[in-house]
Amino acid sequence: MTAELNTLFEFLRFPSVSTDSAHSGDVRACAEWLVNQLRKMNLTVDLHETPKHPVVVAKNTHVAGRRTVMIYGHYDVQPVDPLELWNSDPFEPVIHDGKIWARGATDNKGQMLAHVLGVEKTLREVGELPVNLTFLFEGEEEIGSPHLAPFLLHHYDDLRCDVVAISDTGMVAPGVPTLGYGLRGITCCEVVLRGPKRDLHSGLFGGAVANPASAMARLVASLHALDGRVAIDGFYDHVRDLALWEREMWQHIPGVSDADFLAVTGSHGLFGEPGYSSSERTWARPTAEVNGLTSGYQGEGSKTVLPAEARVKLSFRLVPDQSPKEILAKVQNHLEWHCPPGVELEFIAGHDGKPYLTDPHSPFGIAAQQALRTSFQAEPVLIREGGSIPIVQTFHDILGADSLLLGLALSDAQIHAPNENFPVENFEAGIRLNQALLAELAK
Repeated sequence: MTAELNTLFEFLRFPSVSTDSAHSGDVRACAEWLVNQLRKMNLTVDLHETPKHPVVVAKNTHVAGRRTVMIYGHYDVQPVDPLELWNSDPFEPVIHDGKIWARGATDNKGQMLAHVLGVEKTLREVGELPVNLTFLFEGEEEIGSPHLAPFLLHHYDDLRCDVVAISDTGMVAPGVPTLGYGLRGITCCEVVLRGPKRDLHSGLFGGAVANPASAMARLVASLHALDGRVAIDGFYDHVRDLALWEREMWQHIPGVSDADFLAVTGSHGLFGEPGYSSSERTWARPTAEVNGLTSGYQGEGSKTVLPAEARVKLSFRLVPDQSPKEILAKVQNHLEWHCPPGVELEFIAGHDGKPYLTDPHSPFGIAAQQALRTSFQAEPVLIREGGSIPIVQTFHDILGADSLLLGLALSDAQIHAPNENFPVENFEAGIRLNQALLAELAK
């Protein structure tokens, strides 16, 4: 195994799960490991405390007149549950079928470490970088980056840059270099419906009092029209239409046809807003999704109860020019208006993030495309991303810098799920990509 893979395996062994307080020590240990790795490269490195998990910042010696490039990544990972569905220990990486299998292999440790090792290789071979570089690595991305915006504001003078490079997104197909120029935003909430003060016998009380589980089913069903459009009043008011060149271009991108979506997901059928392809729906149209739904008895066999409460977790992916806070207010109004009688509704707001869109034909966008072309020896494609990285728009709002989304993940990477994986060849390509990117941005 190569030295680069050994280093990645060390990184992946940290169970740096940011959402679980039981892993706070592991998150910190992972940050300290990063600090040591970056100091070995003779970079100036600082570990900054936040109210939760630390931020790691590293720089080379900045030279007047050079481009200043920030490379962003996150060292925290998602929980591994359900553990029994993993084929191997999620924090003991293994290689088989040409892929690295571990939690964080793709999201985001493998992708961000490729940039670190690309810089290390350039410094070893050339002695210096062609740009002023700032690494910014956080440990809270998986919980919505709650402390990164204040950190950017507080350290604005030290973090100013011309452009931000991020590899935390995907490629449309193996061997097809991909530049993302947009991300959907997000807003989340949880809804609790409460009925009787305790679970009741369904024979003695069923039909006499409101059932929170039934009420929740009706409430969730009210979110969509039968054709798949979101039925919340005003939900589409500020949605920016797709440009004609985007719709025409996306028709010819490999790996994102409706048939590809069915193959990758294993779904029994496609469904969504009419008038759009699957790629258009996921990259450039807003959605309302149920992320979790629970009520009553969940064990084996029957337990004939009328449950005391029901809960649902909802997320809404947003597109330009939707405001997360405005959408969440409309969601709350909709749910309260459609709440069936006989139950009490509690609305709990969750995290949010703005959508992002930039011009892929800008000088920095063209430089990124050339770097991808050089690294993969193939023509890059231009896409928007269906996922959300809330901090990307924050970089623009606070630092005035656009971001280049240089994805290395594949659609079957199983991020946030058991058996997360990352192709070894993509990890190696990411190292080459970093070297080519910094060279192109320096021109």
